Amino acid sequence: MTAIPLRRLGPDDMDAAAHVLRAALDDRLPWLAGRHTPAEDRRFLRAIVFPQGLLWGTGDPGLTGFIALRDGWIDQLHVLPAHQRRGIGTALLNRAKAAAPALRLWTFQRNHAARAFYARHGFRLALETDGTRNEEREPDALYLWEAAP
Repeated sequence: MTAIPLRRLGPDDMDAAAHVLRAALDDRLPWLAGRHTPAEDRRFLRAIVFPQGLLWGTGDPGLTGFIALRDGWIDQLHVLPAHQRRGIGTALLNRAKAAAPALRLWTFQRNHAARAFYARHGFRLALETDGTRNEEREPDALYLWEAAP
């Protein structure tokens, strides 16, 4: 398989990242589609995700996927639906693993594709909740990964 080139994302990439985020979420979580507008997604990435973390992405000429990392957390990992199952998510996840000895992330329980993806990549289920603590009120799952000693 050919290596997928990754690059650090900056403020100028946030509109493209918001597009990827919305397309991926609406595809994988149709029961939550429309919960946020594209403008809200852009504000969220610009005001919260980008200032608090490090973002990596791939795609040329357009962004096809990105990951947001913060202090051992994967806050976001999204790939455009038409580009999924081509190794992009794996390349982004491997970038995160190379940067930290341990990682944590939340995903929704009903996002079966994401849960299977993380399990294939060595993450283990640590906790499931009823969703009362997240904005969407959607049952979620905490996954952990630790580098081999």
